[in-house]
Amino acid sequence: MSYTMIQTNYLTNYFKKIGIFLILFICFSCNKNAQLEKEIEAVPMDLKVERFDQVFMKSTKESLPTLKTQHPFLFPKQTPDSIFLERTQDPIQKLIQKSVDSVFSNFQDTEAELIAFYKHLKYYNPSLKKPRVITVFSDVDYRNKVIVTDSIALISIDNYLGADHEFYESFYNYIRKNLKRDQIVMDLADAYATRLINQPRRKTFLEELIYHGKKLYLKDLWVPLAEDSTKIGYTNDELLWANDNEFYIWQYFIENELLYSTDTKLVGRFIAPAPFSRFNLELDSESPGALGQYIGWKIVRSYMENNPSSLLQMLQMNAQTLFNKAKYKPKK
Repeated sequence: MSYTMIQTNYLTNYFKKIGIFLILFICFSCNKNAQLEKEIEAVPMDLKVERFDQVFMKSTKESLPTLKTQHPFLFPKQTPDSIFLERTQDPIQKLIQKSVDSVFSNFQDTEAELIAFYKHLKYYNPSLKKPRVITVFSDVDYRNKVIVTDSIALISIDNYLGADHEFYESFYNYIRKNLKRDQIVMDLADAYATRLINQPRRKTFLEELIYHGKKLYLKDLWVPLAEDSTKIGYTNDELLWANDNEFYIWQYFIENELLYSTDTKLVGRFIAPAPFSRFNLELDSESPGALGQYIGWKIVRSYMENNPSSLLQMLQMNAQTLFNKAKYKPKK
């Protein structure tokens, strides 16, 4: 038998072993995830979404006092009942109601998604108390799509009618693309993550990266079946661009010494929602916005893959320590 044949047989057996290992690893991971989801499914969550938007639009002079008693936080005391009743007859409000009722004619699927989300949230945060989840109209105030407190979650449902809805025609495309049903849970997850991480002051660009990376990692846990593009609010093409250019994005951050910069303009360039990220290069218009969030997400994922750390430890860890231990190194 020739040396070449021996070498070929060796390599064949080697790759067979690698293939078997990969198959076993994948099966183990799938079984582990399936068992985890069974445990989460068993978490008690008797949640019923309150459709305040529908009830309010049907309210009358006789029924309004009861509605105010049930939802006092939605009725400013200084506003007379006549103003509220006039609102129920306002043509614009009726048009909003018609659109919402059309898009959410079957609200059961959305409610099921919300229940699944809160089960995951409760599993990872046992101290969570079941909130009152209430849908309202906000006259399409996309800057405040959800409001979350310790006991209440308000969902401005008129902000989720679909990217092409006529109400949103005057909005920029990068805003419109996420005014759709599948972002309800994502916006709630973002709001709860903000409260859980509780880091209002971030001085360096690295702190911004890690902060937003932590929030996106929580979406990995709380909404595990969602696509990555949905979690970060990208189109499929935008996520593909980010994945294909991850090495070069990171290289740009390093070569331009951005990680420890305190320049607040970096938030607008790479963190905040925007039509594109601003590298000040010709390719800018091809890129999606908020690529800093994407890189932060990758760093946090790398940390959790390479370190035996609890979720709480990771969330409380400062940006520098997490980054040092993450061993993040994107491939070219």
